[in-house]
Amino acid sequence: MTWLHHTFQQYPELAIFLTLSAGFFIGSLKVGKFSLGSVTGVLLVGVIVGQLDISISANVKSVFFLMFLFAVGYSVGPQFFAGLKKDGLPQVLFAVLMCVVCLVAPWLLAVASGYNVGQAAGLLSGSQTISATMGVASDTIKQLSVSEAQKQAWINAMPVCYAVTYIFGTAGSAWILSSIAPLMLGGIEKVRAETKELEKKLGSGDPTLDPGMRSAFIPVTFRAYEVTDQSIALNKQVQQLEEELGRRNHRLFIERIRKNDKTIIDPVPDYVIQKGDEIVLSGRREYVLGEESGLGPEIVDLELLNFPVENVMVYVIKKNIIGKTINELRNMDFMHGVPVQSLRRAGISLPVYGETVLQRGDNIELVGYKKDMDKAAAQIGYAEIPTDKTDMIYVGLGIVLGGIVGAMSFKAGGVPLSLSTSGGALIAGLIFGWLRSRHPAFGNIPEPALWVMNNVGLNTFIAVVGITAGPSFVEGFKQVGWGLFLVGIGATAIPLLAGILMGRYIFKFHPALTLGCTAGARTTTAALSAIQESVQSKLPALGYTITYAVGNTLLIIWGVVLVLLMT
Repeated sequence: MTWLHHTFQQYPELAIFLTLSAGFFIGSLKVGKFSLGSVTGVLLVGVIVGQLDISISANVKSVFFLMFLFAVGYSVGPQFFAGLKKDGLPQVLFAVLMCVVCLVAPWLLAVASGYNVGQAAGLLSGSQTISATMGVASDTIKQLSVSEAQKQAWINAMPVCYAVTYIFGTAGSAWILSSIAPLMLGGIEKVRAETKELEKKLGSGDPTLDPGMRSAFIPVTFRAYEVTDQSIALNKQVQQLEEELGRRNHRLFIERIRKNDKTIIDPVPDYVIQKGDEIVLSGRREYVLGEESGLGPEIVDLELLNFPVENVMVYVIKKNIIGKTINELRNMDFMHGVPVQSLRRAGISLPVYGETVLQRGDNIELVGYKKDMDKAAAQIGYAEIPTDKTDMIYVGLGIVLGGIVGAMSFKAGGVPLSLSTSGGALIAGLIFGWLRSRHPAFGNIPEPALWVMNNVGLNTFIAVVGITAGPSFVEGFKQVGWGLFLVGIGATAIPLLAGILMGRYIFKFHPALTLGCTAGARTTTAALSAIQESVQSKLPALGYTITYAVGNTLLIIWGVVLVLLMT
């Protein structure tokens, strides 16, 4: 053990990777539906490893923290700026007001409890489950005109308070928004009924289908049917049949036909379907299932169904597409034979409702023949080219420019203040992410790379924080005691309950959107999943994306503001 102790002290990078490995493992363990999550797991392991008195350069955590903040801004940038437009302003204003409550509640509770600056920052970070606040607050504390010993004592107090308050911040948020909040909106059955009604208006298809069942199937399917005397396709032209199905809002396409003479042809609009023909139908699965009883017996034939199709993710950037609904897009001529399989916004999967309005930077997944896909992608925006390469020129330049701007300081009351390099990196990420949504030919960061920047970046920062604060963690916990846990409950619950009340009585959002907006402004993805399960719909995700972009930005910046309020 002495040799291992000496090795970790001599090679602190090994201690960091040990902390990451063990922390991710502990964070993945579940008790029922609850888990600590990787950040809390890494922090707790870091505190334990830190008892070995390991010295790590502060530059290590700074590098990974800047990478994380740029990735956060890059991910939410398109939605952050999209929300500033007229249609998104109510959700932006809601998020801003709720984020103000997320700042004020922990601040007042910290003052009432007699906490110092570091303890207050830890309370804010843990109760609102925004780990990056600790990093921004630490950078701000370093600029204060106090002794180095005092600065370090405050910085070391943060992870203690974060760890104590984070557990309810995560689990409590999910419980409040999925169980308590629906009662404040009229009861869970009322919320579910109103959600189903809105789904009908948005064109979700059969409202009796369990939304959770869709995820068990591939949304777009290709199936073959034999035309019989009773078939609705008999003696109809291909175009006529597709139009008839379309009038029922079931956008389906005839992709291939095997004629009586066993020749396989690509359908033309005026081809008349005969008895004995075998047709391949494509479209969203729920639409195909709704029509198959009238088409004829289904057949499984490798030769007929074995043809190449491709899935393409397309960025929405064309002006004539932005602001259109999914239904309007589907009815455009270039979308013939091209179903919409999925929709993602700011990295969040949204339900493909017919009346969902497309925004710049949305990713829509199309399925079909390559020639059809190329034509549709060119009309919609930019087809994402699958690649595993990150544009590091773009990433590096963004972090440097943001850091330089953030490092510039100004004096307020004789105190030098700045956004700090971390705040600058976040803002640069917002701008560069927005630029990428407008010009997607450059600046690509593949999702796996973005995951590494987000998760490894943040957790490496947290690992260093835990290891560095380890020696003083126990003493710090003795100072705050278990009373901090109760204070943390209040700091978590007050903003969430305020958000529900604002959404219902001030902004008059639909109940499902109120729940989604509240979860988004608090950037709690775990709560969004719990809400969707509670209301039995994915509809709350429509209120999550814009508020998440605003919340993720403001809650991090609040680390600066809270330090100023406390000093």
